[in-house]
Amino acid sequence: MKTTALHRFPPFSVHLFETLPSTNQTLWNLLDQGAEPGTVVIATQQTAGRGQWGRQWYSPAGGLYLSVAIAANLPAQQSFQMTLCSAWGIATALRDRRIPVSLKWPNDLILGERKFGGILTETKVQQGKITQAVVGVGINWANPVPETGINLQSFQANQPSCPIASLEMLAVVTLLGIVSGNEYCSTEGIETLLPSYQKLLTTIGRSVWVNGCRGVIVGISPTGDLRVSLCPGQSVNSVAAQEIYLKPGTISLGYG
Repeated sequence: MKTTALHRFPPFSVHLFETLPSTNQTLWNLLDQGAEPGTVVIATQQTAGRGQWGRQWYSPAGGLYLSVAIAANLPAQQSFQMTLCSAWGIATALRDRRIPVSLKWPNDLILGERKFGGILTETKVQQGKITQAVVGVGINWANPVPETGINLQSFQANQPSCPIASLEMLAVVTLLGIVSGNEYCSTEGIETLLPSYQKLLTTIGRSVWVNGCRGVIVGISPTGDLRVSLCPGQSVNSVAAQEIYLKPGTISLGYG
């Protein structure tokens, strides 16, 4: 990762909790009371965590649940950049510490082909511009996980070293990853970041079916869509195409 000065972010104001309904919602409440960008809410359990598209985020005790307010200067239609940049930043920060995290489009962190964490970005918009943004992250530290998941403590137990020695260290690395990823995207642009993001994707080259047509995942577009190259002779909605773009939520990529 290119080192950049984190000039857009003030000193952090960190609020720690054992249990919350939702770190994102608590942070929004603080912003409504006048909190500034750089405010952080951290909990080790959520009782009403939220995921993408209104899904419930399973958040048992022992995990890292972190939300940070970011000063975004983006048109509303580019809000996806904050999720992609945050995911890339966190994965890169952890990989710098020998934790081989990869990514699953658009918002999942992967470790050992299992789900390690996820990201939920929420924004408030006025006159087509993002006025406030909250990036929420859930990462498995020592909490129980489903069969498709993995936590960091169990992964490190089978490694020769333990580069992330505590939940506090994981929180610091995660927070700095979010900040660095968004700062890099702000200064260099999403087009510059995308090649590095795509190198961390677990699904490049995977075959997928879209409306009965077979294709291969080839990358991510500058608008955050999944790029799928259709196999010869395939068409979608009776229209022949070499490549199609899929919006987040229109296809399930699974794990493993």
